[in-house]
Amino acid sequence: MTELTASPRLKGWHRLLAFLAVATTVVGSIIGLFVVPPDAMQGNVQRLMYLHVPAAWLAFLAFFIVFVMAVLYLIQRDPRWDMIAAGSAEIGVLFTALTLILGSLWGKPIWGVWWTWDPRLTTTAILLVIYVGYLAVRSFAADPERRARWSAVVGIVGFADVPIVYLSVTWWRSLHQPPSSPMSMAPSMLWTLMLNVVAFTLLFGYLLVRKYQVAVAERALEDREAMR
Repeated sequence: MTELTASPRLKGWHRLLAFLAVATTVVGSIIGLFVVPPDAMQGNVQRLMYLHVPAAWLAFLAFFIVFVMAVLYLIQRDPRWDMIAAGSAEIGVLFTALTLILGSLWGKPIWGVWWTWDPRLTTTAILLVIYVGYLAVRSFAADPERRARWSAVVGIVGFADVPIVYLSVTWWRSLHQPPSSPMSMAPSMLWTLMLNVVAFTLLFGYLLVRKYQVAVAERALEDREAMR
């Protein structure tokens, strides 16, 4: 369980990942917020797209990993899968909240309100509540095995909301734009958006490794205390 904390080679790769994550996030954010021309219809407020869309992608990715790790844990009962799931859930909650905040900042000048019960907004808020509940389950269960088992069930069931969030603009009448081809975007906007998606994904990878390392240390401490 300590392979990601003890290997000097892996520590070197982790430092490289940290550098790439920070560098691409800073560069991508600067280009999106200050360099790329503003949208002809929405003006400068559209620049929030370069952060809002990657944050939403990261939330989906994080909860997909929770789902996969939860399934693996229930099959193999390997605590590593549980630790990865827990770390990914924490990151997912953070970026789901960021998605909603950025969406509100974007929506106020366009829709005239900070919040509306739009299908995508509502299902995203439900997604946030589900995974906050996932973390609450983990905090209430003291026994590591029971904690892992209960949270795995929540992680699997809760993931059902992810495709609902994505398809909400297709299933129901929504203020959000339905899915469209990337080719409909100006090339400069598309490349900037893709750069930020890559940057946020690298940032997610770095944070997840750090979360796993902390979880390994905490689990080792729990095991030592249990042996006393």
